[in-house]
Amino acid sequence: MSFLTLEGLSARLKGTDHRLLRKVSLSVAAGEVRGLVGESGAGKSMIGKAILGILPRSVEIVAGSIVLDGVDLQSLAPRERRRRMGASCALIPQDPLTALNPSRRIAPQITDRLVDILGWDRKRAEDRALELLCEVHIAEPERVLRSYPHELSGGMRQRILIASAFAAEPKLIVADEPTTALDVTVQKQILKLIGEMQRRHGTALLFVTHDLGVVSKVCQTLSVLYGGMVVEDSDVRSFFAAPGHAYSRALLAASPKYTDPDGSLTPVPDAVIEAVRQEVAAADRTWSHG
Repeated sequence: MSFLTLEGLSARLKGTDHRLLRKVSLSVAAGEVRGLVGESGAGKSMIGKAILGILPRSVEIVAGSIVLDGVDLQSLAPRERRRRMGASCALIPQDPLTALNPSRRIAPQITDRLVDILGWDRKRAEDRALELLCEVHIAEPERVLRSYPHELSGGMRQRILIASAFAAEPKLIVADEPTTALDVTVQKQILKLIGEMQRRHGTALLFVTHDLGVVSKVCQTLSVLYGGMVVEDSDVRSFFAAPGHAYSRALLAASPKYTDPDGSLTPVPDAVIEAVRQEVAAADRTWSHG
């Protein structure tokens, strides 16, 4: 049974006809890791923000539903939605330096959520923060909790964000390209850590990325997006064996080959881009007429 279901989700810029999401439908089962894949601007992060209720004020959802654990989030009052999301969902953001408040020490940036949303007392929340830093393999966790973000490396900051995301035992985590700002060696460590934490806690994970290599390592299913529209939905094994959509095949062909580091990159052919643009245009015509 799906823990999260999006059905026909469509969004646009307020006061315009500029479409950002086009009838997006996908689901994530309890404990599943689903990748959202596509080029920059495909709508991956927009989907994550729509689920979490943190879309920019300039964006509005105009159709569709977001059902989380049997409840349509679109039907809830803002305060009730925030309460439900705070207890059930969390975000691992893209840039650990900007995501952490530079003027506050690490400890309250983990514990405040536990105190304010779950009603824990401060001592219990601090004990949980210390436990989590140990779980994400941070040395000297007591010192780190007393530190400010600028005193820590990028890899340590990202581990703190992972610990914070898992702190309240959420049922769903949206990971928005969580390794983009890190070097390759640290990326590998962080991906391994996210996988360990996800399996240990049994959390459903929506993993936003443009890197198909990452998808092959951490995801069980994936949705390929172009222009705010899902063009392919598949399990990972079937996708890498035989992607069904021409755009998916072109993306896979364009990915760097780690077995051939000196090989040239293959751009997505213009004919494939034009064909998928026609699909997007057809979806827009359907939207306009109905």
